[in-house]
Amino acid sequence: MEIAVVGSSDFVLGFRLAGIRKTHDATSEDLESRIESVLKDRTVGILVIHNDDMKKLSLQMQRILDDSVEPTVIAIGGKGESTNMRDKIKQAVGVDLWK
Repeated sequence: MEIAVVGSSDFVLGFRLAGIRKTHDATSEDLESRIESVLKDRTVGILVIHNDDMKKLSLQMQRILDDSVEPTVIAIGGKGESTNMRDKIKQAVGVDLWK
């Protein structure tokens, strides 16, 4: 399973430099279509997007990403609400690993 990153060129650049191969530059106009293509890619296990980009998505797409187990979606950065990594891992694995 691989990690995919979708977002602005500035956001994905750091991931690209860290060796993540599946990075997708996206503007506000094509953000949802880029995410949809990543969701269809069965080799992706984790999808990383920026919190601010998450807020730009339609409510339907936000729900799809919130409920997604494979790939697990992690929204990071920005001034938005912090992602509760523990809940994401619990959802993906099915077990609370901290107990």
